[in-house]
Amino acid sequence: MPARPLLLSHAMLPRAICLLSCLAGLGTGGGLRAQEPSGYRPMRFDEDWRYLRDPARAVDPLDALKYIPLDERGEAWLTFGGEARERFEYFHNAQWGAGPQDSDGYLMQRYLLHSDLHVGEHVRAFAQLQSSIVNGRTGGPRPTDQDRLDVHQAFFDVSSKLAGGGTLTARLGRQELQYGSSRLISAREGPNVRLSFDGARLLFASGDWHVDAFVTRPVETDPGTFDDDADEGRAFYGVYGSGPLPLLPDGRFDAYFLELDRDTAAYVQGVAEEKRRSLGTRWFGKPAPWDYDFEFVWQFGTFDGGTIEAWTVASDTGCTLSWPWQPRLSLKADIASGDGDPTTAGLQTFNALFPRGAYFGEPALIGPANIIDLHPAIAVVPTDGLRCYADWDVFWRASVHDGIYNAALVPLRSGVGSDRSLIGNQLQVGAEWRAQRHATLSLVYAHFFAGPFLRDTGAAEDVDYVSAWITLKF
Repeated sequence: MPARPLLLSHAMLPRAICLLSCLAGLGTGGGLRAQEPSGYRPMRFDEDWRYLRDPARAVDPLDALKYIPLDERGEAWLTFGGEARERFEYFHNAQWGAGPQDSDGYLMQRYLLHSDLHVGEHVRAFAQLQSSIVNGRTGGPRPTDQDRLDVHQAFFDVSSKLAGGGTLTARLGRQELQYGSSRLISAREGPNVRLSFDGARLLFASGDWHVDAFVTRPVETDPGTFDDDADEGRAFYGVYGSGPLPLLPDGRFDAYFLELDRDTAAYVQGVAEEKRRSLGTRWFGKPAPWDYDFEFVWQFGTFDGGTIEAWTVASDTGCTLSWPWQPRLSLKADIASGDGDPTTAGLQTFNALFPRGAYFGEPALIGPANIIDLHPAIAVVPTDGLRCYADWDVFWRASVHDGIYNAALVPLRSGVGSDRSLIGNQLQVGAEWRAQRHATLSLVYAHFFAGPFLRDTGAAEDVDYVSAWITLKF
Protein backbone atom coordinates (compact mmCIF):
# COMPACT_ATOMS: atom_id res chain seq x y z
CA MET A 1 0.00 0.00 0.00
CA PRO A 2 1.50 3.41 -0.97
CA ALA A 3 2.74 5.49 1.92
CA ARG A 4 0.51 8.42 2.86
CA PRO A 5 2.08 11.90 2.88
CA LEU A 6 2.67 13.52 6.22
CA LEU A 7 -0.17 15.69 7.48
CA LEU A 8 1.02 18.69 9.50
CA SER A 9 -1.19 19.96 12.28
CA HIS A 10 -1.32 23.67 13.06
CA ALA A 11 0.78 22.95 16.16
CA MET A 12 3.45 21.13 14.12
CA LEU A 13 3.66 23.76 11.39
CA PRO A 14 6.02 26.27 13.09
CA ARG A 15 8.51 23.50 13.91
CA ALA A 16 8.31 22.12 10.37
CA ILE A 17 8.92 25.54 8.83
CA CYS A 18 11.84 26.14 11.20
CA LEU A 19 13.41 22.80 10.26
CA LEU A 20 12.97 23.38 6.53
CA SER A 21 14.35 26.91 6.82
CA CYS A 22 17.44 25.62 8.62
CA LEU A 23 17.98 23.00 5.92
CA ALA A 24 17.48 25.62 3.22
CA GLY A 25 20.02 27.93 4.81
CA LEU A 26 22.90 25.45 5.05
CA GLY A 27 26.11 27.15 4.07
CA THR A 28 24.50 30.28 2.58
CA GLY A 29 25.15 32.63 5.47
CA GLY A 30 21.71 34.14 4.80
CA GLY A 31 22.64 35.37 1.31
CA LEU A 32 23.77 34.45 -2.19
CA ARG A 33 27.00 35.33 -3.94
CA ALA A 34 26.13 37.83 -6.63
CA GLN A 35 28.15 36.06 -9.32
CA GLU A 36 26.37 32.71 -8.92
CA PRO A 37 22.89 32.02 -10.34
CA SER A 38 20.31 30.56 -7.99
CA GLY A 39 19.18 28.32 -10.83
CA TYR A 40 15.57 27.93 -9.66
CA ARG A 41 12.99 28.38 -12.41
CA PRO A 42 9.15 28.40 -12.33
CA MET A 43 9.27 25.25 -14.48
CA ARG A 44 11.83 23.12 -12.69
CA PHE A 45 12.71 21.12 -15.82
CA ASP A 46 14.04 24.36 -17.38
CA GLU A 47 16.92 24.49 -14.87
CA ASP A 48 20.45 23.92 -16.12
CA TRP A 49 23.01 23.03 -13.44
CA ARG A 50 25.92 22.12 -15.69
CA TYR A 51 27.91 25.10 -14.43
CA LEU A 52 28.46 23.00 -11.27
CA ARG A 53 30.86 20.83 -13.24
CA ASP A 54 33.29 23.33 -11.74
CA PRO A 55 33.14 22.51 -7.98
CA ALA A 56 34.46 26.00 -7.19
CA ARG A 57 31.12 27.47 -8.31
CA ALA A 58 29.11 25.58 -5.69
CA VAL A 59 27.37 27.98 -3.28
CA ASP A 60 26.24 25.68 -0.46
CA PRO A 61 26.17 21.98 0.51
CA LEU A 62 22.80 21.42 -1.18
CA ASP A 63 24.46 22.10 -4.52
CA ALA A 64 25.88 18.60 -4.19
CA LEU A 65 22.38 17.38 -5.17
CA LYS A 66 22.15 19.56 -8.27
CA TYR A 67 24.92 18.03 -10.38
CA ILE A 68 25.85 14.40 -9.67
CA PRO A 69 28.16 13.04 -12.39
CA LEU A 70 27.53 9.42 -13.33
CA ASP A 71 30.65 8.88 -15.43
CA GLU A 72 34.24 10.10 -15.37
CA ARG A 73 33.78 12.65 -18.16
CA GLY A 74 30.55 14.09 -16.72
CA GLU A 75 28.55 13.34 -19.87
CA ALA A 76 25.85 11.67 -17.80
CA TRP A 77 24.55 13.40 -14.69
CA LEU A 78 21.65 13.46 -12.24
CA THR A 79 19.87 16.32 -10.47
CA PHE A 80 17.56 16.22 -7.45
CA GLY A 81 15.32 19.10 -6.37
CA GLY A 82 12.21 19.90 -4.43
CA GLU A 83 9.85 22.46 -2.97
CA ALA A 84 7.74 22.88 0.15
CA ARG A 85 5.06 25.57 0.28
CA GLU A 86 3.07 26.27 3.45
CA ARG A 87 0.22 28.70 2.80
CA PHE A 88 -2.44 30.19 5.09
CA GLU A 89 -5.60 31.72 3.59
CA TYR A 90 -8.56 33.47 5.14
CA PHE A 91 -11.72 34.85 3.54
CA HIS A 92 -14.26 37.01 5.34
CA ASN A 93 -17.52 36.81 3.36
CA ALA A 94 -16.18 34.28 0.83
CA GLN A 95 -18.02 34.47 -2.50
CA TRP A 96 -19.52 37.78 -1.32
CA GLY A 97 -21.27 36.02 1.56
CA ALA A 98 -22.74 33.08 -0.37
CA GLY A 99 -22.04 29.48 0.63
CA PRO A 100 -20.10 28.14 3.63
CA GLN A 101 -18.10 30.68 5.62
CA ASP A 102 -14.81 30.08 7.45
CA SER A 103 -14.18 31.89 10.74
CA ASP A 104 -10.42 31.27 11.16
CA GLY A 105 -8.92 30.37 7.78
CA TYR A 106 -7.20 27.22 6.61
CA LEU A 107 -3.75 25.84 5.86
CA MET A 108 -2.62 24.53 2.48
CA GLN A 109 0.53 22.48 2.04
CA ARG A 110 2.29 21.55 -1.18
CA TYR A 111 5.35 19.34 -1.54
CA LEU A 112 7.21 18.64 -4.80
CA LEU A 113 10.21 16.35 -5.33
CA HIS A 114 11.91 15.76 -8.67
CA SER A 115 14.82 14.00 -10.32
CA ASP A 116 16.37 14.89 -13.68
CA LEU A 117 18.60 12.39 -15.50
CA HIS A 118 20.72 13.40 -18.52
CA VAL A 119 22.55 10.81 -20.59
CA GLY A 120 24.80 12.79 -22.90
CA GLU A 121 23.36 15.79 -24.73
CA HIS A 122 20.49 13.95 -26.41
CA VAL A 123 18.63 11.77 -23.89
CA ARG A 124 16.86 12.88 -20.75
CA ALA A 125 14.28 11.61 -18.22
CA PHE A 126 12.47 13.88 -15.75
CA ALA A 127 10.14 12.76 -12.92
CA GLN A 128 8.31 14.73 -10.22
CA LEU A 129 6.02 13.76 -7.34
CA GLN A 130 3.42 16.13 -5.88
CA SER A 131 1.59 16.02 -2.56
CA SER A 132 -0.95 18.79 -1.88
CA ILE A 133 -3.07 18.88 1.27
CA VAL A 134 -5.56 21.30 2.84
CA ASN A 135 -6.43 21.39 6.53
CA GLY A 136 -9.26 23.17 8.33
CA ARG A 137 -11.22 24.53 5.37
CA THR A 138 -14.96 24.84 6.02
CA GLY A 139 -16.79 23.09 3.22
CA GLY A 140 -13.84 20.82 2.46
CA PRO A 141 -11.22 21.02 -0.31
CA ARG A 142 -11.92 22.86 -3.55
CA PRO A 143 -11.12 20.99 -6.81
CA THR A 144 -7.57 22.39 -6.91
CA ASP A 145 -6.83 22.09 -3.17
CA GLN A 146 -5.98 18.45 -2.54
CA ASP A 147 -4.05 15.64 -4.21
CA ARG A 148 -2.53 13.51 -1.46
CA LEU A 149 0.26 11.95 -3.52
CA ASP A 150 0.69 11.47 -7.25
CA VAL A 151 3.04 11.51 -10.20
CA HIS A 152 2.91 15.11 -11.34
CA GLN A 153 5.44 14.84 -14.15
CA ALA A 154 7.21 11.94 -15.84
CA PHE A 155 8.55 12.50 -19.35
CA PHE A 156 11.30 11.35 -21.66
CA ASP A 157 13.25 13.59 -24.07
CA VAL A 158 15.23 12.75 -27.18
CA SER A 159 17.08 15.71 -28.77
CA SER A 160 18.96 16.19 -32.00
CA LYS A 161 21.19 18.98 -33.31
CA LEU A 162 20.11 20.33 -36.68
CA ALA A 163 22.11 21.87 -39.49
CA GLY A 164 22.48 25.58 -38.81
CA GLY A 165 22.73 25.16 -35.05
CA GLY A 166 19.07 24.51 -34.17
CA THR A 167 17.80 21.81 -31.81
CA LEU A 168 14.77 19.53 -32.18
CA THR A 169 13.46 17.75 -29.09
CA ALA A 170 10.72 15.12 -28.89
CA ARG A 171 9.08 14.93 -25.44
CA LEU A 172 6.67 12.19 -24.40
CA GLY A 173 4.86 11.74 -21.10
CA ARG A 174 3.29 13.74 -18.27
CA GLN A 175 4.50 17.34 -18.21
CA GLU A 176 3.68 20.92 -17.29
CA LEU A 177 2.87 23.45 -20.01
CA GLN A 178 3.35 27.18 -19.64
CA TYR A 179 3.59 29.72 -22.45
CA GLY A 180 3.82 33.48 -22.79
CA SER A 181 2.33 35.49 -19.95
CA SER A 182 0.34 32.45 -18.68
CA ARG A 183 -2.93 34.11 -19.74
CA LEU A 184 -4.04 30.97 -21.63
CA ILE A 185 -1.62 28.17 -20.76
CA SER A 186 -0.27 27.91 -17.23
CA ALA A 187 1.10 25.40 -14.73
CA ARG A 188 -1.34 26.97 -12.23
CA GLU A 189 1.16 28.12 -9.61
CA GLY A 190 -1.31 30.00 -7.38
CA PRO A 191 -3.67 27.14 -6.44
CA ASN A 192 -2.45 24.36 -4.17
CA VAL A 193 -2.29 21.70 -6.92
CA ARG A 194 -0.25 22.52 -10.01
CA LEU A 195 -1.55 21.41 -13.42
CA SER A 196 0.08 18.95 -15.81
CA PHE A 197 -0.79 17.31 -19.12
CA ASP A 198 -0.33 13.83 -20.63
CA GLY A 199 0.87 13.82 -24.21
CA ALA A 200 3.62 14.58 -26.68
CA ARG A 201 5.52 17.72 -27.68
CA LEU A 202 7.92 18.61 -30.45
CA LEU A 203 10.18 21.53 -29.48
CA PHE A 204 12.29 23.44 -32.01
CA ALA A 205 14.82 26.08 -30.95
CA SER A 206 17.25 28.08 -33.06
CA GLY A 207 18.76 31.30 -31.76
CA ASP A 208 15.92 33.62 -30.69
CA TRP A 209 13.26 31.44 -32.33
CA HIS A 210 11.24 28.78 -30.54
CA VAL A 211 8.32 26.73 -31.90
CA ASP A 212 6.45 24.04 -29.95
CA ALA A 213 3.77 21.68 -31.21
CA PHE A 214 1.82 19.56 -28.73
CA VAL A 215 -1.00 17.02 -28.48
CA THR A 216 -2.17 16.48 -24.89
CA ARG A 217 -4.95 15.83 -22.41
CA PRO A 218 -5.03 17.69 -19.07
CA VAL A 219 -4.48 15.52 -16.01
CA GLU A 220 -7.38 15.21 -13.58
CA THR A 221 -6.86 16.36 -10.01
CA ASP A 222 -8.15 13.49 -7.87
CA PRO A 223 -7.74 13.77 -4.09
CA GLY A 224 -6.39 10.27 -3.37
CA THR A 225 -3.06 8.51 -3.80
CA PHE A 226 -1.69 7.72 -7.28
CA ASP A 227 -5.15 8.11 -8.85
CA ASP A 228 -4.61 11.00 -11.32
CA ASP A 229 -5.33 10.02 -14.94
CA ALA A 230 -5.62 11.94 -18.18
CA ASP A 231 -9.06 13.54 -18.57
CA GLU A 232 -10.69 11.56 -21.40
CA GLY A 233 -13.35 14.26 -21.71
CA ARG A 234 -10.88 16.97 -22.75
CA ALA A 235 -8.25 17.20 -25.49
CA PHE A 236 -5.83 20.09 -25.92
CA TYR A 237 -3.41 20.60 -28.78
CA GLY A 238 -1.78 23.33 -30.80
CA VAL A 239 1.32 25.16 -32.02
CA TYR A 240 3.05 28.01 -30.14
CA GLY A 241 5.94 30.05 -31.58
CA SER A 242 8.06 32.95 -30.33
CA GLY A 243 10.67 35.20 -31.92
CA PRO A 244 12.03 38.75 -32.31
CA LEU A 245 9.82 41.61 -33.54
CA PRO A 246 12.14 44.38 -34.86
CA LEU A 247 9.20 46.69 -35.68
CA LEU A 248 8.77 47.43 -31.95
CA PRO A 249 11.40 48.72 -29.48
CA ASP A 250 13.17 45.74 -27.93
CA GLY A 251 10.27 43.81 -29.40
CA ARG A 252 9.38 40.14 -29.34
CA PHE A 253 6.22 38.35 -30.37
CA ASP A 254 4.37 35.10 -29.81
CA ALA A 255 1.93 33.58 -32.29
CA TYR A 256 -0.18 30.51 -31.66
CA PHE A 257 -3.05 28.28 -32.68
CA LEU A 258 -4.75 26.22 -29.95
CA GLU A 259 -7.72 23.87 -29.82
CA LEU A 260 -9.60 22.68 -26.74
CA ASP A 261 -12.28 20.01 -27.16
CA ARG A 262 -14.56 19.29 -24.17
CA ASP A 263 -17.29 16.68 -23.98
CA THR A 264 -19.01 18.75 -21.27
CA ALA A 265 -18.67 22.53 -21.04
CA ALA A 266 -20.80 24.74 -18.77
CA TYR A 267 -21.73 28.36 -19.47
CA VAL A 268 -24.65 30.54 -18.41
CA GLN A 269 -26.20 29.50 -21.74
CA GLY A 270 -26.13 25.82 -20.75
CA VAL A 271 -24.08 22.61 -20.73
CA ALA A 272 -22.99 20.96 -23.99
CA GLU A 273 -20.06 19.70 -26.05
CA GLU A 274 -17.52 22.36 -27.03
CA LYS A 275 -14.87 22.55 -29.75
CA ARG A 276 -13.01 25.83 -29.39
CA ARG A 277 -10.08 27.09 -31.46
CA SER A 278 -7.93 30.06 -30.43
CA LEU A 279 -5.81 32.12 -32.81
CA GLY A 280 -3.65 34.64 -31.00
CA THR A 281 -0.59 36.84 -30.87
CA ARG A 282 1.35 38.59 -28.12
CA TRP A 283 3.71 41.58 -28.55
CA PHE A 284 6.04 42.44 -25.68
CA GLY A 285 9.32 44.07 -24.77
CA LYS A 286 11.32 45.99 -22.16
CA PRO A 287 12.85 49.12 -23.71
CA ALA A 288 14.01 50.67 -20.41
CA PRO A 289 12.52 52.40 -18.55
CA TRP A 290 9.33 51.11 -20.24
CA ASP A 291 7.88 47.64 -20.55
CA TYR A 292 4.82 46.49 -22.47
CA ASP A 293 2.82 43.30 -23.06
CA PHE A 294 -0.18 43.21 -25.43
CA GLU A 295 -2.16 40.10 -26.37
CA PHE A 296 -4.96 39.59 -28.91
CA VAL A 297 -6.98 36.39 -29.23
CA TRP A 298 -9.87 35.40 -31.50
CA GLN A 299 -11.82 32.22 -30.77
CA PHE A 300 -14.12 30.24 -33.03
CA GLY A 301 -15.69 26.77 -33.08
CA THR A 302 -18.94 25.11 -32.05
CA PHE A 303 -21.03 24.76 -28.90
CA ASP A 304 -24.35 22.91 -28.66
CA GLY A 305 -25.04 23.20 -32.40
CA GLY A 306 -24.18 26.90 -32.55
CA THR A 307 -21.02 28.76 -33.49
CA ILE A 308 -18.46 30.25 -31.13
CA GLU A 309 -17.28 33.80 -31.82
CA ALA A 310 -15.29 35.16 -28.88
CA TRP A 311 -12.25 37.36 -28.33
CA THR A 312 -10.02 39.12 -25.84
CA VAL A 313 -7.59 42.03 -25.78
CA ALA A 314 -5.20 42.23 -22.82
CA SER A 315 -2.47 44.72 -21.99
CA ASP A 316 0.12 45.47 -19.32
CA THR A 317 2.17 48.67 -19.69
CA GLY A 318 4.68 49.89 -17.12
CA CYS A 319 7.47 52.35 -16.43
CA THR A 320 10.27 51.82 -13.88
CA LEU A 321 11.56 55.14 -12.56
CA SER A 322 15.21 55.84 -11.70
CA TRP A 323 14.28 56.84 -8.18
CA PRO A 324 15.04 55.32 -4.78
CA TRP A 325 13.22 52.00 -4.41
CA GLN A 326 12.89 51.70 -8.24
CA PRO A 327 9.11 52.31 -8.37
CA ARG A 328 7.28 50.68 -11.28
CA LEU A 329 4.01 52.33 -12.26
CA SER A 330 1.78 50.18 -14.44
CA LEU A 331 -1.65 49.87 -15.96
CA LYS A 332 -3.32 46.65 -17.02
CA ALA A 333 -6.47 46.74 -19.16
CA ASP A 334 -8.36 43.66 -20.30
CA ILE A 335 -11.53 42.92 -22.23
CA ALA A 336 -12.87 39.36 -22.61
CA SER A 337 -16.11 38.97 -24.56
CA GLY A 338 -19.39 37.72 -23.09
CA ASP A 339 -22.45 36.05 -24.56
CA GLY A 340 -24.80 38.44 -26.32
CA ASP A 341 -27.94 36.31 -25.86
CA PRO A 342 -27.91 33.07 -23.79
CA THR A 343 -31.28 32.07 -25.28
CA THR A 344 -29.82 31.63 -28.79
CA ALA A 345 -27.45 28.95 -30.09
CA GLY A 346 -24.40 31.15 -30.75
CA LEU A 347 -21.86 31.61 -27.93
CA GLN A 348 -19.66 34.69 -27.48
CA THR A 349 -18.22 33.96 -24.00
CA PHE A 350 -14.42 33.95 -24.02
CA ASN A 351 -12.69 30.86 -22.62
CA ALA A 352 -9.23 31.48 -21.11
CA LEU A 353 -8.44 27.72 -21.42
CA PHE A 354 -5.87 27.02 -18.64
CA PRO A 355 -5.00 30.45 -17.17
CA ARG A 356 -2.91 31.25 -14.13
CA GLY A 357 -5.01 30.80 -11.01
CA ALA A 358 -4.49 34.28 -9.55
CA TYR A 359 -5.47 36.03 -12.78
CA PHE A 360 -6.89 39.17 -11.13
CA GLY A 361 -5.03 38.95 -7.83
CA GLU A 362 -4.57 36.33 -5.15
CA PRO A 363 -8.24 36.17 -4.01
CA ALA A 364 -9.12 34.82 -7.50
CA LEU A 365 -12.79 35.69 -7.08
CA ILE A 366 -13.36 36.38 -10.80
CA GLY A 367 -11.97 34.80 -13.95
CA PRO A 368 -11.24 36.27 -17.41
CA ALA A 369 -14.61 35.66 -19.11
CA ASN A 370 -17.26 38.33 -19.89
CA ILE A 371 -15.09 40.90 -18.18
CA ILE A 372 -13.67 44.38 -18.58
CA ASP A 373 -11.06 45.36 -16.02
CA LEU A 374 -8.87 48.38 -15.45
CA HIS A 375 -5.96 47.73 -13.12
CA PRO A 376 -3.45 50.45 -12.08
CA ALA A 377 -0.60 49.36 -9.80
CA ILE A 378 2.64 50.45 -8.16
CA ALA A 379 5.53 48.24 -7.03
CA VAL A 380 8.71 49.22 -5.18
CA VAL A 381 11.94 47.49 -4.15
CA PRO A 382 12.99 48.95 -0.75
CA THR A 383 15.99 46.61 -0.56
CA ASP A 384 17.49 43.72 -2.47
CA GLY A 385 15.15 40.73 -2.37
CA LEU A 386 12.10 42.67 -1.09
CA ARG A 387 9.27 43.75 -3.40
CA CYS A 388 6.15 45.57 -2.17
CA TYR A 389 3.12 46.43 -4.29
CA ALA A 390 -0.37 47.90 -4.26
CA ASP A 391 -3.03 47.80 -6.95
CA TRP A 392 -6.65 48.70 -7.60
CA ASP A 393 -8.81 46.66 -9.97
CA VAL A 394 -12.20 47.73 -11.33
CA PHE A 395 -14.43 45.03 -12.89
CA TRP A 396 -17.35 45.39 -15.30
CA ARG A 397 -19.30 42.83 -17.30
CA ALA A 398 -18.51 43.04 -21.01
CA SER A 399 -22.07 41.90 -21.84
CA VAL A 400 -24.99 42.57 -19.51
CA HIS A 401 -26.70 39.48 -20.94
CA ASP A 402 -24.02 37.11 -19.65
CA GLY A 403 -22.98 36.32 -16.10
CA ILE A 404 -19.66 36.16 -14.26
CA TYR A 405 -17.28 33.19 -14.01
CA ASN A 406 -14.43 32.06 -11.79
CA ALA A 407 -10.88 31.30 -12.99
CA ALA A 408 -11.89 27.72 -13.90
CA LEU A 409 -14.70 29.13 -16.11
CA VAL A 410 -17.41 27.86 -13.77
CA PRO A 411 -20.46 30.18 -13.87
CA LEU A 412 -20.84 32.04 -10.57
CA ARG A 413 -23.92 34.13 -11.36
CA SER A 414 -26.07 34.48 -14.45
CA GLY A 415 -26.95 37.83 -15.96
CA VAL A 416 -30.61 37.39 -15.02
CA GLY A 417 -31.90 40.03 -12.62
CA SER A 418 -29.57 42.89 -13.47
CA ASP A 419 -28.73 45.07 -16.46
CA ARG A 420 -25.87 46.82 -14.65
CA SER A 421 -22.27 46.29 -15.66
CA LEU A 422 -20.20 47.24 -12.59
CA ILE A 423 -19.28 44.12 -10.62
CA GLY A 424 -17.04 45.81 -8.05
CA ASN A 425 -13.58 47.09 -7.11
CA GLN A 426 -10.67 45.25 -5.54
CA LEU A 427 -7.83 46.77 -3.50
CA GLN A 428 -4.77 44.55 -3.02
CA VAL A 429 -1.49 45.16 -1.18
CA GLY A 430 1.31 42.69 -0.75
CA ALA A 431 4.98 41.98 -0.21
CA GLU A 432 7.38 39.29 -1.35
CA TRP A 433 10.71 38.80 0.39
CA ARG A 434 13.37 36.51 -0.97
CA ALA A 435 14.97 35.94 2.42
CA GLN A 436 17.83 33.92 0.94
CA ARG A 437 18.58 31.57 -1.88
CA HIS A 438 16.13 28.86 -0.87
CA ALA A 439 13.37 30.73 0.97
CA THR A 440 10.72 33.23 -0.15
CA LEU A 441 8.03 34.70 2.09
CA SER A 442 4.86 36.36 0.76
CA LEU A 443 2.00 38.31 2.36
CA VAL A 444 -1.17 39.62 0.68
CA TYR A 445 -4.25 41.52 1.86
CA ALA A 446 -7.18 42.33 -0.42
CA HIS A 447 -10.59 43.93 -0.02
CA PHE A 448 -13.32 43.54 -2.65
CA PHE A 449 -16.01 46.23 -2.70
CA ALA A 450 -19.19 44.61 -4.03
CA GLY A 451 -20.85 46.58 -6.83
CA PRO A 452 -24.36 47.01 -8.27
CA PHE A 453 -24.43 43.77 -10.29
CA LEU A 454 -23.66 41.68 -7.22
CA ARG A 455 -26.24 43.55 -5.13
CA ASP A 456 -28.88 42.92 -7.79
CA THR A 457 -28.23 39.19 -8.07
CA GLY A 458 -27.82 37.83 -4.53
CA ALA A 459 -25.33 38.02 -1.67
CA ALA A 460 -23.23 41.15 -2.01
CA GLU A 461 -21.07 41.49 1.08
CA ASP A 462 -17.63 43.04 0.76
CA VAL A 463 -14.86 40.43 0.88
CA ASP A 464 -11.70 40.57 2.97
CA TYR A 465 -8.84 38.24 2.08
CA VAL A 466 -5.55 37.50 3.83
CA SER A 467 -2.88 35.11 2.65
CA ALA A 468 0.64 34.36 3.88
CA TRP A 469 3.00 31.68 2.66
CA ILE A 470 6.57 30.50 2.69
CA THR A 471 8.17 28.70 -0.25
CA LEU A 472 11.32 26.65 0.25
CA LYS A 473 13.27 25.25 -2.70
CA PHE A 474 16.39 23.24 -3.27
